[in-house]
Amino acid sequence: MGVLVNGIKEFFGFGGYNRTPEGAYSWQHILFVSLMLAAMLVLSIWLGISRRNKTDSQKNKVLIWAAILIDSFEVFKIIMGCAVTGDPMHWLIQLPLFLCSIQLITIPLAAFGRGRLKEASLDFVLIFGILGGVLGTVGAAQNYNAYPVLSFDNMVSATTHCISAFASLYIAISGMTSMKKKNMPITFSILGFFCVAAYAVNRIIDYNYMFLMAGDGTPYDILYNLLGGHPVFYPIGVVLLFIVYITAFYGIYFLCNKKKKT
Repeated sequence: MGVLVNGIKEFFGFGGYNRTPEGAYSWQHILFVSLMLAAMLVLSIWLGISRRNKTDSQKNKVLIWAAILIDSFEVFKIIMGCAVTGDPMHWLIQLPLFLCSIQLITIPLAAFGRGRLKEASLDFVLIFGILGGVLGTVGAAQNYNAYPVLSFDNMVSATTHCISAFASLYIAISGMTSMKKKNMPITFSILGFFCVAAYAVNRIIDYNYMFLMAGDGTPYDILYNLLGGHPVFYPIGVVLLFIVYITAFYGIYFLCNKKKKT
């Protein structure tokens, strides 16, 4: 029994992890995220193809489950974070204010929303879900330098990021894609709202949501170093990268769609 209890404490990180983190891009990191992404890919293709000719309501049921699961995992993570650290305010650094975390809001909006808000949320999940899934697993160097690969923190992080990627691919494969030009302002507004909120919270609690303050061992370090960590130009540069990406995604989609029609 003692071994089991100690194993549970070690997995969740009570009292800190005794194991040394394997490190970013170690074979353990790459193997773990490869298996998670492979499972996500197989599941999204299978469910997407099997529901391609179903009704909108039947297609939407999968997104409902994705919304319930991703938010359930995140709520459980927040509760455990407060319990493990013994700090009831630990939730302040677990708000959904990272680019990947926005899916905690937009996937439920895509699943339960109506009208243009639902369509714009579907677009947002489609555009950023797969990007967040890859950056939050393969690119999450800071996580795998801080925690052992098989730990609660990395398991939940990889799971929620893979759900985001799953939802993105499922929307594309099942034919739930909206991508209407009239909804583009709403999609950009969702991004803008969270960027402003993240920056404001960063200034208040001295944190790094949306990596607007520093790269923290992520690919954003490239931009941070190029700009010398400038306190104004760096966050503006990060937001501009988001805008360029979302604009390019829309542009490529519309171009491919136009060629398909001709």
